[in-house]
Amino acid sequence: MKRREFLATTAAAASAAMFASRARGEDEPGPAVPRGKAEHCVFLWLGGGAGQIDTWDPKEKGDPAAKKAGSYYDAIGTAIPGTQVCEHLPRCAKILDRFNIVRSVHHEVIDEHAAAVNRVHTGRPTSETVVYPSIGSIVAHERGPAGEGVPAYVLIGYPNVTRGPGFLGSKHSYVYLTDTSHGPAGLSRPPEITPQRQQRREKLLADVRQSQLARAGGDKLIKDYDGAIEQSLKLAGPQFQKIFELSREPDSLRNDYGGEFGQRCLLSRRLIEAGVRFVEVSHNLNFLNGTGWDVHNEGIQKQHELIRELDAALSTLVLDLEAKKLLDKTLIVVGTEFGRPAAFDAGGGRGHHAKSFSMVFAGGGLKSGVTIGETDELGMKIVSRPVSIPDFLATICCALSIDPHKELYAGERPVPITDHGKPIGQLFA
Repeated sequence: MKRREFLATTAAAASAAMFASRARGEDEPGPAVPRGKAEHCVFLWLGGGAGQIDTWDPKEKGDPAAKKAGSYYDAIGTAIPGTQVCEHLPRCAKILDRFNIVRSVHHEVIDEHAAAVNRVHTGRPTSETVVYPSIGSIVAHERGPAGEGVPAYVLIGYPNVTRGPGFLGSKHSYVYLTDTSHGPAGLSRPPEITPQRQQRREKLLADVRQSQLARAGGDKLIKDYDGAIEQSLKLAGPQFQKIFELSREPDSLRNDYGGEFGQRCLLSRRLIEAGVRFVEVSHNLNFLNGTGWDVHNEGIQKQHELIRELDAALSTLVLDLEAKKLLDKTLIVVGTEFGRPAAFDAGGGRGHHAKSFSMVFAGGGLKSGVTIGETDELGMKIVSRPVSIPDFLATICCALSIDPHKELYAGERPVPITDHGKPIGQLFA
């Protein structure tokens, strides 16, 4: 056999062996990834685009009247030497050694909020053929609930496909609520429905479900819907509903957490204690300051109210979890769809900026007190250690002992959990 024939034959044989092993389910091992010790995740969402230079990455102070680019507020020192934050984050500043600020997050979506929100939650651009799962649904799929009688994933905010399970199916979706004064809508039966009536109804429903499943055969949509019914029946019981009774908490603690957003953060701690694996908490759900974090024009004038509310709730959540020996087991993430530019617009506010912005980790057993990445003098360009959205999501996965390179399946199509994301190694011991 000639050399050229030998090389062609061996290459073909190697290729055939590789495809045969994959057909048998013997996938090649992926790259080694760190394995964290977090059991839960609380994802705090700052919808609208929180400005990095007005929160976690302050720069020299600007002046909107004089059109001088820069931060809107003064900076203050923190428990991490050499790291400053905005003056309206004093409570977080004092305990920042429990945090990690990632100042070099980036993506390319700028002017479309919905697309940017989708990018941060799924790690991928929108697709005409595949609906990708959110990070919450991925965690629910891979880890499931950590306790009996609770869902794996709770959304404290408005429902949205971006937060959903995508091709993973409704079994791995969220249970949601928007009001912390009671549990999720539809899970509490009306007072006129006695236990006896409820029992009769559930028996009738069981007969209908069994009949429908028998007729549908292996229809995935029907099976997913039946699974959702099964989960709903479990969640309608008193055990799950008690979690939402915030009045059981001391008044002093509730006051420390603060207003509407703070009470959602307190509820997230109660959900984590009960065994919920992933909780997303939306900040400023009803635009209490008029604009939310999307501070164009005059909207920036009350931005400090949002920052102060975040400061109170986030710092109290960290200390509350720490007091209950849950901080190392709970990864707190502060995320947003993009940041804001240093320059001011015609109305004195700020536009959108996605080339460099900040996100935050706390707890989760990570190596804390580390500031990742650096931006230039106006926070507009990344100077060191860029972190892509897939990298950020891979870090969340690794903290929760999920392999970010594992392949899930959209039908027969393999889809890695993250789009080639690499976890931030400095955060793992």
